[in-house]
Amino acid sequence: MKKPPTPESFLPLKPNWFHVLLSLAGQKQHGYGIMQEVLERTGGKVRLWPATLYGTLKRLIEEDLIEESGDRPAAELDDARRRYYKLTALGRKVLAGESERLEDLVRLIRAKRGLTKREAES
Repeated sequence: MKKPPTPESFLPLKPNWFHVLLSLAGQKQHGYGIMQEVLERTGGKVRLWPATLYGTLKRLIEEDLIEESGDRPAAELDDARRRYYKLTALGRKVLAGESERLEDLVRLIRAKRGLTKREAES
C-alpha cells in the first residue's frame, strides 16, 4: 500500500502552484478569479495564462492539494460554466510549509546581507 505524501515532499513548490494555493487560502475561487487575483497581488509581474492555469489546476487536483467545491454563489451571481476550487487539508499544510520555507529564506538573505527588515525597506 502506498503511503500518502507528506507536505514536505512537495517542497519547494513550483511558483505557479504556490500562487494558485495562495489564491485559494482565503476563499473558494474559479479559474478566472484565480488568474485575476494573482495578477493583482503581484502587481502584474505574474500572469497565469489559461493553459498554464488549467494545467496547474489539473495537477493540483491529481496531487490532492485542491478539489472542486460543490458550494456555489447565488444563481444571479454565478455562471453555470464556472468550476470553483478550494484547498484540501493537505493543500493547506503544503502552503503553510512553503510559506515558512520562503520566510526562512528571506531571513537568511537579510542576515547574509546584514540587513534588518527596516533597513532593507529604507
